[in-house]
Amino acid sequence: MDALRTKVDPRKVYSWDEAIALAKQTSGVKFDAAVEVHARLGIDTKKGEQQVRSTVALPHGSGKTKRVAAFVPAEKEAEAKAAGADLVCGEEDIKRIKDTGKIEFDIAVTLPEMMPKLAVIAKILGPKGLMPNPKTDTVGPQISKLITEHKRGKLTFKNDDAGNVHVAIGRVSFTEAALKENLAAFLEALKRAKPGSAKGIFIQNLVLATSMGPAIKISES
Repeated sequence: MDALRTKVDPRKVYSWDEAIALAKQTSGVKFDAAVEVHARLGIDTKKGEQQVRSTVALPHGSGKTKRVAAFVPAEKEAEAKAAGADLVCGEEDIKRIKDTGKIEFDIAVTLPEMMPKLAVIAKILGPKGLMPNPKTDTVGPQISKLITEHKRGKLTFKNDDAGNVHVAIGRVSFTEAALKENLAAFLEALKRAKPGSAKGIFIQNLVLATSMGPAIKISES
């Protein structure tokens, strides 16, 4: 692993093409590692209006299969199943989650009229980042659209307490072209998410890395 790290100059800012090629070369693990982007943002995380939270539909997905649960009324169950929902949940399922705390999905989507019913499990879903929210495109009037987009790889991202955003844009097994397109889509979405009250340079530092791989500094474009 140390030998792989010597291939990266920590002082250099690499082009996307160089960085992606290096990331693939320096992944020293035996599994298909995630390729991640880490962005340090010029925001004041103590100010609520400067929190960054948005979504991005990666053109080639993230390489991770996620189980999508659709919370819908009975008349929408067939539509949700046809759209590819892994779980189609109703009021009985909400009660079960409330009673057991057991969650068997990675993403929850729902219709606006179901939100009051989900309120009883908000304290279970919320801490895990699973409570549906219009800001993360998990609540909307078109349940099929929500399910399809999230099954294809739509991701939610938000800043941490230190003002950083971390997103996996694919896997080492992806082609360099696919990773580049996913990177472009993420950075475009990140720039659109800039809070209006944030001053100065928004994206202060960008790093590309694989799981356990060395950090590779990259430019914004």
